[in-house]
Amino acid sequence: MEEVCEGKDFSFPLQEEKVLEYWNSIKAFETQLAKTQNNPEYIFYDGPPFATGLPHYGHILAGTIKDIVTRYQSMLGFHVTRRFGWDCHGLPVENEIDKNLGIKRRADVLEMGIDKYNEACRSIVTRYVEEWEQVITRTGRWIDFRNDYKTMDLKFMESVWWVFAQLYEKGLVYRGFKVMPYSTGCKTPLSNFEAGQNYKDVPDPELMVAFPIVGDPDKAAFVAWTTTPWTLPSNLALCVNANFKYVKVQNKYTGKIYVVAESRLSALPSEKPKSNVASGPAVDSKKSSSKVKGSLGKKAQEGELAGSAHDNESYEKLGEFFGASLVGMKYEPLFDFFKELSDTAFRVVADNYVTDDSGTGVVHCAPAFGEDDYRVCIENQIISKGENLVVAVDDDGYFIEKITDFSGQYVKDADKNIIEAVKAKGRLVKSGSFTHSYPFCWRSDTPLIYRGLFRVGLFR
Repeated sequence: MEEVCEGKDFSFPLQEEKVLEYWNSIKAFETQLAKTQNNPEYIFYDGPPFATGLPHYGHILAGTIKDIVTRYQSMLGFHVTRRFGWDCHGLPVENEIDKNLGIKRRADVLEMGIDKYNEACRSIVTRYVEEWEQVITRTGRWIDFRNDYKTMDLKFMESVWWVFAQLYEKGLVYRGFKVMPYSTGCKTPLSNFEAGQNYKDVPDPELMVAFPIVGDPDKAAFVAWTTTPWTLPSNLALCVNANFKYVKVQNKYTGKIYVVAESRLSALPSEKPKSNVASGPAVDSKKSSSKVKGSLGKKAQEGELAGSAHDNESYEKLGEFFGASLVGMKYEPLFDFFKELSDTAFRVVADNYVTDDSGTGVVHCAPAFGEDDYRVCIENQIISKGENLVVAVDDDGYFIEKITDFSGQYVKDADKNIIEAVKAKGRLVKSGSFTHSYPFCWRSDTPLIYRGLFRVGLFR
């Protein structure tokens, strides 16, 4: 090789380019493969990158480490086949095509034709192949671009299905239910890491809802607080903390009787004569720190719904008791969409995930739309594990036909209509607005929701 000047005139980039030129002139990579072709094979499983974006620092760093491993095994005498691959799996490609074609819902794809949609997706898979080859080659990595593979190749897909079939036949595959952050824009669940990529401070409706206690001599009602009204049609239980002290109180002016945690009494509306506070806006939402059930709130800004003292002058205490004594009590469902579950559902359960730093100390549970909700409802036999749990929201984020009053409505858009329905039923205790840090899909910029999904997993 031609020597490079020493001292201050030495150029690392120039030296690298000369090394690459030399390797190319003697076909170093190809020669190494040819000389080791009869040797034992060293298999290196390389997770391929998406072809819809350009290479970045992360690819270069990982690629360098991969190159070190394969070079070392070659030096040990193994034959190391290194084929570059392209990950063509759905989301990144589909999201880009959806934006280009203005596709909003699954029905749009069906109307276009799945074959045409797939063809549109295939058309952009190899868009940046040239740029990738240029960058990866420049980093000095030895890898075969001429004999590359794509995960959308039939042979590749069939090999994956073959492996899966082997696992299935050995009894290593199971189907389970999991509540996860879900993007209605991309129609897919996201990892917790992805869910944390795009938080925004946004206002959401908040409301307190009354759930009349069945058989209570005073006609009292539990009061639950939520910032996700769209989950109310799927309510199956109320959760309290067994160790908290709860109180039964009567409003001195309206005569209404409620049950809430004693420490959260101040959150109830201070209803007085000639006052509309009961349906007025909530107070400073910048003071709240709780993670709201189902809201995915990263940091629901600290705030009390009203006041800070435990006492509320509008209410007279009728009794007090610990949460444990409330467990098993039945209440009147807010909606009748799940009345077939009346034998096991619509009762009070207890769990320590209920806190007293926000709300009322009574949490409404919709197991299809909250991780703790699902866990608690399973543990208390409100529902059973399996595939029978109805997820009342489809892949696009719209209510299914079972939720007749709101069928076809996007969940976030349905909030107002659900609040009006709660009010019409005489069950609205208080409503307002709540500003908190809320996650949005980093790809589609649509608000994330928690949603239950059936997933395939492997036993370990």
